[in-house]
Amino acid sequence: MYALKNKVQLIGNLGNAPEVRNTESGKKLVRFSVATNEQYKNASGEKVTETQWHNLIAWGKIADIAEKFLVKGAEVAIEGKLVNRNYMDKEGNKKYITEIQVNELLMLGRATGSMVA
Repeated sequence: MYALKNKVQLIGNLGNAPEVRNTESGKKLVRFSVATNEQYKNASGEKVTETQWHNLIAWGKIADIAEKFLVKGAEVAIEGKLVNRNYMDKEGNKKYITEIQVNELLMLGRATGSMVA
């Protein structure tokens, strides 16, 4: 049960191409967003689609794969954990961010096949 305490699984589409950064220590960091869609019928019987956007980060081997193979619109399945951080913006206001740190990545729906990290 311990492994389930902070676990996120999503299937969605990339909203942008991965943004690659290298830290001062030489580690590679990749940031990207994924949209998930949920469909339901409202009280009037109309079909409604709600889209949620999720900010993701990946390090190391997964960052390398994301950089090489992920493109805007690609469908992916990810597994990771929620990470919270904060920073001061240019005006001195404290900002809070929740991201998903990707531990596993599966590319879906690609004609050239899928790859697991």
